[in-house]
Amino acid sequence: MKLHHLKPAPGAKRDRKRVGRGRAGVRGKTAGRGTKGYLARHNPKLGFEGGQMPLSRRVPKLKGFKNPSRVEYAVVNVETLGKVFAEAGEVDPQALLAHGLVRKGRPVKVLGRGELGVALTVRAHAFSETARRKIEEAGGRAEVLAG
Repeated sequence: MKLHHLKPAPGAKRDRKRVGRGRAGVRGKTAGRGTKGYLARHNPKLGFEGGQMPLSRRVPKLKGFKNPSRVEYAVVNVETLGKVFAEAGEVDPQALLAHGLVRKGRPVKVLGRGELGVALTVRAHAFSETARRKIEEAGGRAEVLAG
């Protein structure tokens, strides 16, 4: 088979509808629009449903507003770091991803739930105040990554 042998399946391509070509034609004179009225003379307004309440006005609207510049973090708690990385010493987003603790594509934030009994060097995009304090009390370091 070659490129010049390719063609659409039978019945897949139809001729365009040629309207308004005189009385002898199939769609002459009124060209399938009926007689008189708004629809015979104009294209209807987008979303117009013939006088019925349009969908855009029928459905309920949500209150409030969504901040377009909000940063969604993948969060990890201090207690999880203590359990999973007890002997590692260093923790970064790649290590968290490898252990299945965070998803790819989101910045990592460490939160302060639980206790940490191991000295860890933790690299993340953000830390809560309690998480930073608990990491440093355990003898570790909290390093903020850019981006």
